[in-house]
Amino acid sequence: MKVLFLGGAGMIGSAAAARAAATGFDVTIVTRSEPARAVADGVRQLRADVRDPAALRAVLGDEEFDSVVNWVGFTPDDVRAHPELFTGRTGQYVFISTCSVFGRPVPHLPITESTPRRQPVFGYARDKIACELLLEDAHRSSDFPLTIVRPFHTYDRTVIPVLAGWTAIERMRTGRPVVVHGDGTSLWSLMHARDFGRAFVALLGLGHAVGESVNVVSGDILTWDQIHLTLAAAAGVREPVLRHRASESIAVEVPGWEEVLEHDFRHSMLFDTSKLRSLVPGFAPEVSFSQGAREVLAHYDAHPELRSVDAKLDHAFDVLLEA
Repeated sequence: MKVLFLGGAGMIGSAAAARAAATGFDVTIVTRSEPARAVADGVRQLRADVRDPAALRAVLGDEEFDSVVNWVGFTPDDVRAHPELFTGRTGQYVFISTCSVFGRPVPHLPITESTPRRQPVFGYARDKIACELLLEDAHRSSDFPLTIVRPFHTYDRTVIPVLAGWTAIERMRTGRPVVVHGDGTSLWSLMHARDFGRAFVALLGLGHAVGESVNVVSGDILTWDQIHLTLAAAAGVREPVLRHRASESIAVEVPGWEEVLEHDFRHSMLFDTSKLRSLVPGFAPEVSFSQGAREVLAHYDAHPELRSVDAKLDHAFDVLLEA
């Protein structure tokens, strides 16, 4: 298997590249600058702006690939030239989208790949839908070998998967309350990047996946209270204090959270993983969130420079608690 990653130097991309290389794939990544994360041994690196078709043609020459994976397509202009550029030189073009494309509130749970896509406000998700539609049209009209992969909320040891980040951990460790949106019972799903890599790499070069969209999610069911409590346990906090506030109230004090709370985190998200398991028989997540949370806290505790409290957010929490 000869695989090209356009981008792929971020959290889930680097995990997928490491998994692909360990599986024996011939992996090439193209990035505009030096990747912030370590590149796995055996992975070839090329330099080019993947959003510049001429630069991409120049650096790739006449090479052909079994699969091309676009990790950095965020607007239609980022992918508009790719059907012409890669038709005939790859058997599969994988577009990395997001499960945020599904309209909120979701009309029916659990979410499947056929759940309606709709997002008139949340810019990131709205642009991903536009990319999907453009590439789907190329698949229908010219047989462009498209596979759409949609991750959800993915993390690794470097990511504290709550909006407050380390500020929440520090408050819990010092016995101060942490604000949780809503009543803390809306449903959510988290997936460790290693598990994502295992599922994702199995889709590369898979003919049955061409023409399909696949939600690559763990299927775990967690409430936001459970997520905070699990992080607290990993941080050694026995009795954390959680306080609940309406998303609208939080957005007043923390304006930067308004869009993600209103159009994403406040809604329950429960996924049906039947399609993923049918394409990757036997797949099941190996990293529980309890284990993942311990990895996160061990990493942060080993790196004091990462343990930064956001003073404005810390104050906003205090204001919300006084209300």
